[in-house]
Amino acid sequence: MSVESSNPEAVARHVAGTYSSHGHADGHIAGHSSVQSYLMGFGLSVVLTAVPFVLVMTRALPVTDVVPSIVALALVQMVVHLVYFLHMSNSPSQTWNNAAFVFTVVIVGILVSGSLWIMYHLNMNMMPGMMPSG
Repeated sequence: MSVESSNPEAVARHVAGTYSSHGHADGHIAGHSSVQSYLMGFGLSVVLTAVPFVLVMTRALPVTDVVPSIVALALVQMVVHLVYFLHMSNSPSQTWNNAAFVFTVVIVGILVSGSLWIMYHLNMNMMPGMMPSG
């Protein structure tokens, strides 16, 4: 979005932040959250980062429970980032963003699982004489 410097009212509205992302002077920014929402997301992210650190450093859980707990908290933190910072929701205006996100997750899943499958089969099918010695 460009604001012509010859129009002082447009420059003032742009500086005041009253243009939406579509260039309409309607007093709100479409698709964006408030500072309070960003601070809430930041606070949740800090807590969801600190909790696994504390769990590992204090050995509060048995060793077998630490990794699943960290993975679960990481997944929760991913959702926090998607909702509070990337503004993903199930509103009708987010349909294409959600479709692109699902497509990206599917492609990354195919790449990761295919790579792991190939590495596993290469390891299992390696000839005994090809094993590195030493």
